[in-house]
Amino acid sequence: MPEWIVLGSAHAVPDAQHANTHFALTDGERTLLVDAPCEVVPRLRQAGISPWHLTEIILTHFHPDHTAGMPMLLMDSWLQGRTAPLHIYALADVIERLQQLMALYRWETWPDFFPVHFHTIAEKPLTRVLEAPGWQVWASPVVHMVPAIGLRVAFPNGEVLAYSGDTGPTEAVVDLAREADYLFHEASGAMEGHTSAFQAGEIAARAQAKRLYLVHTATDAASRAALAVEARKAFGGEVTLADDLLRVSVGE
Repeated sequence: MPEWIVLGSAHAVPDAQHANTHFALTDGERTLLVDAPCEVVPRLRQAGISPWHLTEIILTHFHPDHTAGMPMLLMDSWLQGRTAPLHIYALADVIERLQQLMALYRWETWPDFFPVHFHTIAEKPLTRVLEAPGWQVWASPVVHMVPAIGLRVAFPNGEVLAYSGDTGPTEAVVDLAREADYLFHEASGAMEGHTSAFQAGEIAARAQAKRLYLVHTATDAASRAALAVEARKAFGGEVTLADDLLRVSVGE
């Protein structure tokens, strides 16, 4: 049965208990990683997932708290003897910059390096990203300081999970989360390219989502304590402040 695992729940400034926001979707045979901050390799291990058994990666945008772990993830997988191809899905902006970053590490000189296949996500609403036996994924552009996407994941039983990505309030996320069973929405605060917990609640209500999970949040206890209360002022459904390594069974 698939699980959506919150590998990290923090905004751009993590602490010892909260890694930067990223996720894994796994059914035990196939694992999709969404974003890869610095802590990605140890967090995958903590979740019981071998980093070199990843099948696909989706990168939502090219900011360090979402991509800085890619060089170590690729190198560690190579050093552990990975030979299977890895598929990376992202906007053209992200792919270009990641390739530039890896060129600085001279990855083309790493002997017997496994194949890495890049797949460009079009900057169009509800673009089909990938189709696997256990799920299908779509992406839409969202409102951030750099090109960025949110995601919609559908399962064979009809359940839907949506992830806002880093974004200001936008109709695109309402569409991504339309009648979703699970909406993971950032709650960094009402600032450029980001969303407050109250605004996330408004999005969930407009989308008629069933459950709202707040991610990409502050790490201090005082700020976190108020977030779910704030979201519930706008959303009458179930609200959860996500912690690292939270596991949600999906597609049941």
